[in-house]
Order: sequence, then C-alpha cells, then structure tokens
Amino acid sequence: MDNTTILSVRDVSCAYVSRAFSFFGKKHIKPVLDHINLELQAGEILGLTGKSGCGKTTLAKCILGIVEYEGKILIDGKELKNKSMQAQMVFQEPGASLNPVKKIGWLMEEPLIIHKIGTPQERRRKTDEMLEHVGLDASYKTRRVHELSGGQKQRVCIARALILSPRLLLADEAISALDVSTGAQILNLFRELHSRLGLSVLFISHNKDAVEYLCDRILEMKDGKLTGNQ
Repeated sequence: MDNTTILSVRDVSCAYVSRAFSFFGKKHIKPVLDHINLELQAGEILGLTGKSGCGKTTLAKCILGIVEYEGKILIDGKELKNKSMQAQMVFQEPGASLNPVKKIGWLMEEPLIIHKIGTPQERRRKTDEMLEHVGLDASYKTRRVHELSGGQKQRVCIARALILSPRLLLADEAISALDVSTGAQILNLFRELHSRLGLSVLFISHNKDAVEYLCDRILEMKDGKLTGNQ
C-alpha cells in the first residue's frame, strides 16, 4: 500500500425519488446517502460494513456511476462519466451476474470485445490467465453457468471483473450468497489476488467477522452516514 489515493468520495449525497401515483400526486423523496466522505489508497482493502438498507450498495452504485448523486467521486484524481475501465464490481449473487446462455469463455472475453482490446488470440490468452488467477483452468471456458458451483460462479465473476485490469475493485456482499466454507475460500482468494496483483478493493459486507479478517481499515455506515472507522 502506498500514499496514492485511488478513490476519493467527496460530500456525496443521494436520494431515491418515487413516481407519483396520480397526475396530482406528489413524488416521494427518500434520502439514502448523507454527505459521505472517504478515501481509499492504492493497494488498500477498505471495508464498509453496516446493516441492510444503510446505503452501502447505493454508495457502490454511485462510485460506478449507475445512479445519480450530488458531490464528487474521483478515481485517480479524475471525475469520469464512464468508469468501467477504472472500477469494476463483484456482485452478491454470482448466478444472476452471468448470462446462462453463454459459455464461460464468451463471458470472459465479452468485456475485452466491448472495449476493443486485443486480437482474438490475445483475448483467449488473457482469459486463460485470469481463470488461472482465480483457481480455475482453461477447461472452464467450455462450460455454462449451470454447470458450476456457487463458489466457481463467484470465481468467474471475480476473474471477469479483473480482466480489464481496473484500478478499483468493488465487492458488494460477495460472500453472503455462499455457504460458510465456500465464503472463506473466496475471502482467501481476495487476499491472494490482493497480494499477487496489488489490488485496491472496497469490500462491502454486513458480516463484520469477514470484514475484520480481510480488510486493512474499516468504515461503518448507519442510515446513510459514516458513523465511525478503525
């Protein structure tokens, strides 16, 4: 870990606006994030914990640019509209994150194709490399999602998130859909990848034991506010 700031969240607030039920009805505004400030350093695993509904996932979506917000979010000191090359997400439910119709090889290469990175041969080589990083071999490229266990699906999701070499990895409840043993294996995988690749990670979880095991520093959120840190 060095002193370079990868992620800077500055005075970020966010509210969800529901539609009116009639022409004359009023829209309902529900505040979700209340003036959030945090920084994540290069090579750091920063934990964000708190009860369900406190705003953790909404903050991750703000960082990715999925939802609108007030304030500033900088990655490598820049405020970018398209953050897909700088930040990638590993979601809670791995099965829902993967197209069940496609084979794993296609799913792995898709981000590279979208961003027009590499030749077909280079993309296949990159796919093999990333699968190996997460403990899977090249034979998994011919499999479909339904042929994988929950842990294997999450490993594919992690490999797919890393294939664009993002500066920041967001893991949103990445082990909560897994059994205890498989979740522990995924936590250890994050540790290995952090050590091997020097990842900068925002690890979001309501599981305080997992956060304390994995993270260098911990922030806690309650009702859309950061209430304390370690």
